[in-house]
Amino acid sequence: MSIRLLPPQLINQIAAGEVVERPASVIKELLENSLDAGARQIEIDVEQGGKRLLRVRDDGTGIPRDELALALSRHATSKIASLEELEQVASLGFRGEALPSIASVSRLSLSSRALDADTGWTVEADGSERIEAPRPAAHPVGTSVEVRELFFNTPARRKFLRTDTTEYKHIEDVVRRLAMSRFSVGLTLRHNRKQVFRLPPAGTQEEAARRLARLCGAPFVDHSLYVSQQTGELRLSGWVGLPTFSRSQADLQYFFVNGRMVRDKLITHAVRQAYQDVLYHGRHPAYVLYFELDPALVDVNVHPAKSEVRFRDSRAIHGFIFQALHQALAGVRPGQGQPGEAAFAAPAREPAAPSPAPTARHQQAIPLQALEQVATYAALHPAAASVSGAAAMPETVADADAVETPPLGYALGQLHGIYILSQNARGLVLVDMHAAHERITYERLKTAHAETGIRSQPLLVPVTVSVSEREAALAESDPGVFRELGFEVDRLGPEQLVIRQVPTLLAGADAAALVRDVLSDLLEHGVSTRLREAMNDILSTLACHGSVRANRQLTLAEMNALLRDMEHTERSGQCNHGRPTWVQFSLAELDRLFLRGQ
Repeated sequence: MSIRLLPPQLINQIAAGEVVERPASVIKELLENSLDAGARQIEIDVEQGGKRLLRVRDDGTGIPRDELALALSRHATSKIASLEELEQVASLGFRGEALPSIASVSRLSLSSRALDADTGWTVEADGSERIEAPRPAAHPVGTSVEVRELFFNTPARRKFLRTDTTEYKHIEDVVRRLAMSRFSVGLTLRHNRKQVFRLPPAGTQEEAARRLARLCGAPFVDHSLYVSQQTGELRLSGWVGLPTFSRSQADLQYFFVNGRMVRDKLITHAVRQAYQDVLYHGRHPAYVLYFELDPALVDVNVHPAKSEVRFRDSRAIHGFIFQALHQALAGVRPGQGQPGEAAFAAPAREPAAPSPAPTARHQQAIPLQALEQVATYAALHPAAASVSGAAAMPETVADADAVETPPLGYALGQLHGIYILSQNARGLVLVDMHAAHERITYERLKTAHAETGIRSQPLLVPVTVSVSEREAALAESDPGVFRELGFEVDRLGPEQLVIRQVPTLLAGADAAALVRDVLSDLLEHGVSTRLREAMNDILSTLACHGSVRANRQLTLAEMNALLRDMEHTERSGQCNHGRPTWVQFSLAELDRLFLRGQ
């Protein structure tokens, strides 16, 4: 077959295959155009899951009469005009493909009135190349796009659409994401002429939290921290769920880069690493985060749907996001809703104490003798146990009233040698003493390890590792990645490395496997935390073996010393394995259990 030019209409329909997957794709493109036009109020009407009608009205700047027909032409846009502007795109849309692609597979009506125009104008397209001349139309300042009978002229694609309910669910998900991306814009969504939600503009953090509660559920906002941190041109803000508000699926994870919702493996990896020490196995964190940086530092033109991005300096971005969230989660401890005034703003709502979780089962005593000869917690931490005043249980109730009650209160006793029962200002606190002491011991081991530095030991017999040529070149070009973690790795050949030195803590580990994993991470994410994780795993095991066991009887002074240590230890809300260390029962909850006041 000879080479020939494709007809314009076929070109448009091929482009539509990339841009218009389903009705939700149309809504996404139209909403992004409205936001780029500076809209403050947007109304969305959907009928029959979008198959019959999709209509988006906005109060943006509008389109002049002589540009209406041009708006339905491919690669016609007002958002970029040069390669330089393409390399630092600040708008959501910029390719000029959306409207002509949608028009090629539907019956489309575009009506608009520009800011300085006396009247509105409208143009229509019916899936063909023909576009009628604009005609006058009564329309307020702004733009309306009406899309009817999507895929009417491509029946094969229309057959792939799901039920009205399923297609509408995808539309609602898109509107939900866009509503989270721009709190300053009011949004109304109607399906089959029934209002689904009406979201007024949110100008304050409190109003934004209310909108978020409407979109993601009040429990997420109630059990999250608001974080805001900036370093140079990088700024991260938003809500991160407490570890106890983890999910069985990664279904409440929203990340916006310069206002654009993206799914990026680098970002997901950085967030996951920040939760690594506090998340229960198999659970997923919940978050709504906003990342802002110079548009020149990120390439948004790497995917037809613009759902993926590429950062110029991926390692720096990963490190910034990880550190910001790592510090936020480190500050989650009893009585401390915010981890530091300088770096973090106050929570959108006062976070509730961790709630009981199905996985909060106590650990049985482990038959290991490490530190078991130490009779009491006081002997393990004499400084903490010797604290007087607020650290010890007041002798009388009168004394307790005279002293401000600490967040975890004062111990009342032990339950089956496993749990500590404590009274605080809110009610009853229940503490898993082994899990709590395990976290305290683990954090102290990590601090001591960081202060003394990583000690290394040479291998009597160097280990040869077979890798790809690309991985070998990477190890040779960046030896500092291994050296700063106590490894000495040299290139032995085109596809061979040799390990000559390992950290003392990892002397018994599979060094070759670790090196391969690190190189894989570096190629995938530009950064690796494998070695630190491996060392932390060993410290975690030591902490577990060195912590007070279940069935250990403690005195009240020892219990209170443990409570005070929890209040001053980072991440003390979870043990090293992500299980809760304490739960709070308010007086109101206890009253309900006993039907008091009913």
